[in-house]
Amino acid sequence: MKVVFYARGEDFSDWLPSVTELLPGADCRLWSETEMPDWQADYALVWQPPQALFERHTQLKAIINLGAGVDKLLALPGLPEGVPVLKLRDAGMATWMTDYVRYGLLHFSRDFDAYQRQQRRSVWQPEKIDARSNWPVGILGMGAIGSQVARRLSDDGYIVRGWSRTEKVVAGVESFTGQDALSAFLRGTRVLVNLLPSSPHTQGLVNGPVLEQLLPEAVVINVGRGEVVDSPALIDSLRKQRLRGAMLDVFEYEPLSQDSPLWSMDNVIITPHIAAPTSIRDAIEQAKEYIHAIGLGLPVKAVDRTLGY
Repeated sequence: MKVVFYARGEDFSDWLPSVTELLPGADCRLWSETEMPDWQADYALVWQPPQALFERHTQLKAIINLGAGVDKLLALPGLPEGVPVLKLRDAGMATWMTDYVRYGLLHFSRDFDAYQRQQRRSVWQPEKIDARSNWPVGILGMGAIGSQVARRLSDDGYIVRGWSRTEKVVAGVESFTGQDALSAFLRGTRVLVNLLPSSPHTQGLVNGPVLEQLLPEAVVINVGRGEVVDSPALIDSLRKQRLRGAMLDVFEYEPLSQDSPLWSMDNVIITPHIAAPTSIRDAIEQAKEYIHAIGLGLPVKAVDRTLGY
């Protein structure tokens, strides 16, 4: 079995121990344009790879994306047709994602945003603690990660609602399905958590009219894809205080431009796409499961290229 590896921004030496342990006997090589011309990989383990990789490796049985988001991979010119694209489904990321969302919830619901402003003015003023029932959470995107985040927040005692393209059933979570149910979902949501992938169907979904339907003093937490949120509409809502605040980990263009007004807003928390880092071991274990299934001729759940996930 031959495996070619490329992960933009990653050090292959960090991945090699897990690759060696979990894929014993595999001939795994780091992508290089100077590879031996007669060496053809069976599988590609990639994150934001160059187009040249697929021009060079033309006999792939599968392309395994080392992350949950596949939008940039699917947009790559020359991505071979007919080769299944497989993505990581959770692979340990749900725990990190839940921590991030919990932090955002606590920051706003426990008034830490207000205390930060008080500190700058040397003000000592305790705020009344609000009940969690007054902070209903709406999860946009109930895939593998979104469903786990929703369930864990429900276990924490929050009212949780989930919206998705197809119906998802998660214990303790109210489910809303399809475009027709979006307004009802929004009208009962105070904390909107975006976990949707970027696709032609989701880009710009969270726009001005959507934000206006949220409950008063609403908060937006974006950990899915930046393209899903209409940035000018979000900035306008924050400036006019239609929203209490936002916690943003992903943006349409990264890194976030230095001249973005979001940097200077005191009701915004910005982080550099760190909400749910990929666990190397979990990623390679999932790749191993994919490769094993393909080797046995078993079906694997590939990305639907038309839907973008």
